[in-house]
Amino acid sequence: MSQSATAPATAHASTSASAPSYFIPQPSTWPIFGSFALFFMATGAALWMNDENWGKYLLIGGLCTLFYMLFGWFGVVIRESEGGKYSERVDASFRWSMGWFIFSEVMFFAAFFGALFYMRVISVPGLSDLDNRLLWPEFTAGWPIAGPGIRETFETIPALGLPAINTLLLLTSGVTITLAHWALIANNRPALLRWMVATIALGSVFLFVQGFEYVHAWKDLNLQLDMGAYGATFFMLTGFHGFHVTIGTIMLIVITVRCARGHFTPDHHFGFEGVAWYWHFVDVVWLLLFVVVYAL
Repeated sequence: MSQSATAPATAHASTSASAPSYFIPQPSTWPIFGSFALFFMATGAALWMNDENWGKYLLIGGLCTLFYMLFGWFGVVIRESEGGKYSERVDASFRWSMGWFIFSEVMFFAAFFGALFYMRVISVPGLSDLDNRLLWPEFTAGWPIAGPGIRETFETIPALGLPAINTLLLLTSGVTITLAHWALIANNRPALLRWMVATIALGSVFLFVQGFEYVHAWKDLNLQLDMGAYGATFFMLTGFHGFHVTIGTIMLIVITVRCARGHFTPDHHFGFEGVAWYWHFVDVVWLLLFVVVYAL
């Protein structure tokens, strides 16, 4: 490897070596912006869902405040990191924090998967027993099902259609971000940028396909959110996953911009690794969704 290629890593290593054992940041006002953003978003959403039209403007204002807070706060963290203020102990704390964050996301999806299991295995079959036949004599247990009292019918999306395409897209994106990581470790900046752009493109196409799937399900298959147990769980699980893919794609774009600006070195790139961990988590959740929601 050339001397010029290893110079940034050596420079950063010497800077980190002189950093304090643990960096204590200055008092920050960014959490206050975050609190106001969440308050405006929650209040605006509640008002909008209760037919208060001005609630949507409050929601939009909260979202704008949230993005402003994220842009400013992460900018501070990036400048501190690139300035060599983070020691190995700080790096370890970031890794633990990201690990616990992903664990909380695992528990989040576990709750919805648990609700789906409860409905399919316990509550729906229980509605067809002798005690409940007096209430819903025409109800027959099965899956997918709308639910007692819902007379409309709907169709499901076959697993080997659009869901299979999205599965291929996400699995491929897991490969491309791994190749990008290997390129970063090898200090191959052009290959790093190419694989990161490919990962962003795959994530964006996934979101486009999922949007098309939603429109098709809603208009052509009558599969809507109010179609009882299946409709609620389908849109809840796939919708929240799509939200996580959206967040992950934004994170990938930010990391790619940082890579293009020369950030990260082979021995100092947790910001990249944290996003890669999150993206692999999104891939694994989708595989479970594909099997449980679409295939079974």
